[in-house]
Amino acid sequence: MTETSRIRSVLVANRGEIARKVFRVWEPYRMRTIAIHTDADASALHVQEADVAVRVPSYLDADAIIAAALETGAESIHPGYGFLSENAGFARAVTDAGIIWIGPTPEVIEKMGRKDAARALAVAAGVPVVPSFVLDANGALVEEVAQQPSRDPYPVLVKAAAGGGGKGMRVVRSAAELEPAIAAAKREAASAFGDDTMIIEKYVERGRHIEVQVFGDTHGNVIHLGTRDCSAQRRHQKIIEEAPAPALDDAVRERMHTAAVELARSVAYTNAGTVEFLLDASTGDFYFLEMNTRLQVEHPVTEAVTRLSLVPMQVRVAAGGTVPPQERAEVEGHAMEARIYAEDAFGGFLPQAGTATVVEWPEFVRVDHALESGQVVSTAYDPMLGKVIVRGEDREEARQRLIDALDATSILGLTTNTGFLRELAASDVFAEPGGIDTAWLDRHEVPRPDPTPAREIAARLWLDAHSAPDGPFAGDGFRMGAAPVVPTVEFDERATAVARVPEGTVARVDLHGVELAHHGQRYVFRRPDASADHGAAIGDGTIAAPMPGTVLDVRVAEGDQVTEGTVLGVLEAMKMELALKAPYDGRVTTVAAVTGQQVALGAVLFVVSEVEEVAQRPSRDRSDS
Repeated sequence: MTETSRIRSVLVANRGEIARKVFRVWEPYRMRTIAIHTDADASALHVQEADVAVRVPSYLDADAIIAAALETGAESIHPGYGFLSENAGFARAVTDAGIIWIGPTPEVIEKMGRKDAARALAVAAGVPVVPSFVLDANGALVEEVAQQPSRDPYPVLVKAAAGGGGKGMRVVRSAAELEPAIAAAKREAASAFGDDTMIIEKYVERGRHIEVQVFGDTHGNVIHLGTRDCSAQRRHQKIIEEAPAPALDDAVRERMHTAAVELARSVAYTNAGTVEFLLDASTGDFYFLEMNTRLQVEHPVTEAVTRLSLVPMQVRVAAGGTVPPQERAEVEGHAMEARIYAEDAFGGFLPQAGTATVVEWPEFVRVDHALESGQVVSTAYDPMLGKVIVRGEDREEARQRLIDALDATSILGLTTNTGFLRELAASDVFAEPGGIDTAWLDRHEVPRPDPTPAREIAARLWLDAHSAPDGPFAGDGFRMGAAPVVPTVEFDERATAVARVPEGTVARVDLHGVELAHHGQRYVFRRPDASADHGAAIGDGTIAAPMPGTVLDVRVAEGDQVTEGTVLGVLEAMKMELALKAPYDGRVTTVAAVTGQQVALGAVLFVVSEVEEVAQRPSRDRSDS
């Protein structure tokens, strides 16, 4: 990194694993690292590992971030991804303040960072784009790009012109859904990016998400670093990515490479960028979707197959250096990345929160993360906890290594999608190269893992723990097949039998039950208590918070008559909105939700009683009032 000699310090305008990665790049060169953090992140890992940390009100507060950089003498700012990474105004303010911006120029971000402007440039360059629509005076969709208007334009995709990461995006299948979808997408985009501009385009039902990593420098050089397939998505959010894109015709791959490089060259693109394409699985045609003018979350798979480190390349280019020649970016082998999220993947992908009491990451593969045992995961930010990255000589070897790595990933204290990812990676459809399209997970359910092995392990742990009060399971927890989480103890015969449970299972035993992670999936087995009040039965009309979050909207009052499906309120967590609906026709008898209120998982927000039930209740004697 010889060209970086004039950059001696960096402030990362971000948080979590990307901030940690940028700091690691600086470590060998003994350069100063500066973190920013909100109150919620005061004890986060990226804060602990930086040389200097500065509090800011928000990761979207550009003025506060630049002030922090000037106050600490930061010579450069790396934006990471998300937040202000594709905000041209922020990039310009950084350079105007005399600070080096590690990213594309503000002018290029303005041209390519917005989906609406980028697609116009792609059209001008002759790159095929997905047909888009505008609204006429009556709110009807009018096709803008295609040669012949569609008789029925639906389904369409409403998405934010700014930002990315699947936020501010809705699939709309009828005219009746359009207005509320646009309103919800606007709110989400404004919250995530500070920009609620929308574009509407034709939705391809069975498409594959293929992208090309590009890199340019200030000397006019632009190269590509191959393709990635990011088709494994839920709700437009990527969960498993791989490089290179499998089952792709060589001619199509080369056309994508050429289109991406030429598009970047046409705007004098510098630093890291990604050109995203939609491959129509039914026709083989591909369309330009957008360009991400930043480093992507999935960049590690490109690093794994090219043996190039992208963050050092970013720093080198920002300092005036050059990109390597195209031949240095040869792709070898196959790589996969799985994103670990704090969410209940088998329960509607609802965000989760809580204290991660035990965190075990696999030691035999690369893991980019910002989570360790004892940390609190809140709903304030994106639910991604870490990324598990593997490489193999071919795709099948990489897939098997991913399964092994997810088996060795264990998080207790809150639910994550690790077990879901493991089951998806091990499925027949994922084993088939190119077998998954972007909407596959919206049409299919990944089967829950068989709980029998976990149940048997939990039963043995419970019996052993409570048959010997001073035994090895009387403490806080135990790591089976390896060192115990609690201090080392002398095993008796029962403990030795349990210790032969396969490596990769992590468990905690207490007086009320057993919590364990087996093959990535978290299980909680509680001791039955016949005398306990188990609360409302399923189907009694009680609507509880299915995730911890903030009440965004309350749309009913006590006494209101509602029909099945009526939206009672809206809950928001981690930039995701969830409508809470009436389970059947009836009357609202309880409204415990208040707009702006922070609520815990399971908090009762509404109660809807069936009309017959309300009628049968004894009336209240007014004389007792």
